[in-house]
Amino acid sequence: MNTIPKNHDYALDFGDKLLALIRFVFKNQAEFRHSCLGLYAKLSPLWGGKLASKEMTVNFSDGSKPINLCSPIVLAAGANKNGKGINSYANLGLGGITVGTATRNFRIGNTHKPRVGLDESNRLIHNSMGLNNDGIEKISARVEKQIGKANKNKFAVGISVAETPGIAEENRRQDLLETFSIAYKAADYLEVNVSCPNTGEERLDLDTCFMKEIFFEIENFRKNAPCRKAVYAKLSPDLTDKQLLSLLDLLAQFGVNGIILGNTYPSDKLSYSLPALNEKGTSGGISGRVIYENTFKKAVLAKKHFPNFSLVACGGIDHGLKVKDLLSEGVDFVQVYSVFAFRWMAAQKMIYELDFK
Repeated sequence: MNTIPKNHDYALDFGDKLLALIRFVFKNQAEFRHSCLGLYAKLSPLWGGKLASKEMTVNFSDGSKPINLCSPIVLAAGANKNGKGINSYANLGLGGITVGTATRNFRIGNTHKPRVGLDESNRLIHNSMGLNNDGIEKISARVEKQIGKANKNKFAVGISVAETPGIAEENRRQDLLETFSIAYKAADYLEVNVSCPNTGEERLDLDTCFMKEIFFEIENFRKNAPCRKAVYAKLSPDLTDKQLLSLLDLLAQFGVNGIILGNTYPSDKLSYSLPALNEKGTSGGISGRVIYENTFKKAVLAKKHFPNFSLVACGGIDHGLKVKDLLSEGVDFVQVYSVFAFRWMAAQKMIYELDFK
C-alpha cells in the first residue's frame, strides 16, 4: 500500500491565468469571488461545460439507498450553502454536490470582515464564515424542487447539517436531530458536520459522549424511516491517528455508512502566517493543496483499519492523478471546492487526467 502521496501538479493554461487575473482584480473581495461560483457554473456551457460521463455507483451493505454519480468528483459543502441553482453545477464535470452546511434556522455567520482569505503562493484559501446559511427548511425545500432533474442525470445531491453554534446545552441534541430529519426527506445522502473549526464552539468530533448520543438517535431515526439513506460523518483532518481510529470504531457501532476526510484544517495547527478572519484573531480553516498529503495519509489509515466504511477524501485535491491515487486506495469518491479558485473548469480537467495520464 502506497503511503507516500505524490502532490501532482499542473501547468497553467489560458483559463488558469485568467482566473489569476480575476483573483488579482478582486483581491480584496474574496467572499465576492466565492459567491460567483454559482454564476460560473450557470454560464459554463458557453465555454465548454457539459455533463460528465464517468458514471459510478456507491453501494452500501446495510441496504441504504445507493448513491449514483456521473463522475467521482463531488462539490464539497460550503460552495453552495443554500441549495440554489443545483443543476447548473453538473455542467462543471461534477458527479454530485453537497449543499450546506445547514443549521436549524437562518444564520448570518461570522460578522467580522473579511472572513475569507487567499494565499497565492501556497494556493490555499482560509475562511471563518461561521456556518452562514438560510436554515434547513428553506434549503431542503429548494433541494426537493431540483433533485428530480439532478437524479435523472445521475447527479447526486447531499445535504450537510450541523448543530447550531451557541445553542443551550440542553437543546443541542434536539436541534441537530430536527435539522437532520428535515434534510433527510430531501437529500440523496446526509453529511453530519461534527468538525467545523469556524464557529468559536468546541468541535463535536472531540466530544465522544455527544457523538454517541447523536448517532444513536440518528440510527433510530433511520430504522423507522420509509427509505434508508446513507449517512456520513465529516471529521476534522487534524485528528491524531489514535483519535481517528477511536472515532471510526464509535461510528461503526451506530451504523454510520462512511466518513468525509476531512473538513478544513484548523489554521492554528499549521505553520502559516495568515491574516485574522474573526474577532478572536484566528485565521479560520485552511483548504487547498498544502493539506493534500494529510488527506491521503488519513484516508489510507482509515481504509486499512475500517475497510467496510465508505470513504470520501476531501482536502487539497486539484489534479486527476490525485483522484486516481485515492480511488486506488479504496476511496469511493472525492470532494473538491478550493480548486475552482485556481483551475479553470477544474473538474473536467481532472477527469481527463484521471482517464488519460
